[in-house]
Amino acid sequence: MSGHSKWSTIKRKKGALDAKRGKIFTKLIKEIMVAARMGGGDIDGNPRLRSAVNAAKTENMPKENIERAIKKGSGELGDAIYDEILYEGYGPGGVAVLVETMTDNKNRTVADVRHFFAKNNGNLGENGCVGWMFDKRGVITVEAVAGLGEEQLIELALEAGAEDVVTEEDSFLIYTTPEDFNAVVEQLEKSKIKMSEASILMVPKNTIEVTEEKTASNLLRLLESLEDHDDVQKVHANFDIPDEIMEKLS
Repeated sequence: MSGHSKWSTIKRKKGALDAKRGKIFTKLIKEIMVAARMGGGDIDGNPRLRSAVNAAKTENMPKENIERAIKKGSGELGDAIYDEILYEGYGPGGVAVLVETMTDNKNRTVADVRHFFAKNNGNLGENGCVGWMFDKRGVITVEAVAGLGEEQLIELALEAGAEDVVTEEDSFLIYTTPEDFNAVVEQLEKSKIKMSEASILMVPKNTIEVTEEKTASNLLRLLESLEDHDDVQKVHANFDIPDEIMEKLS
């Protein structure tokens, strides 16, 4: 689980989430549209759409943007067709990387993804080459703030159906099964607990420690290049970088 935790912490410290708010909204809108196209525009009857809307609310997306994306996806405002493609490969140091994409041009996307891997000493692999190293989990991040009791949060999350709650330096990570994810998110919302992130992610079963500075630098550059691409929705990797190496790269 520390693989996801490390990457999320790095992004927060680098300010990437705030600096790329527009790109985050674009990716969330795509997910809402595809979810609505595949399962209909009824949030209560479409679990994937409900998850996408919850993620958008966590990022403070305006309500009208969410409603418009649902209407576009369900065909009320015209069709917008995206293909979902999962790419798998190895980054520097043998780190396993999963890349979730939504694209209207498969040739463009695969060429760009392959280029990013090659440029940063990695290689794009065949389907299934690394996917077995990850488990699909709901991951909810709650920032540690004054007035939020650790025991109270853990009890609330577990009662709502969470599998585990991990305490970190400045936040709590709540893990759920994909099936229980929405119930936990909704319970946290009812309890007025603010979530800084809430998504269904691929969490690594084990992590690879990257202790060489150049390798770590190439790996982070690969992950950032992939996440910055308009067709890429999410990037998952099974790495851990020691704090002393991160300090040198910051």
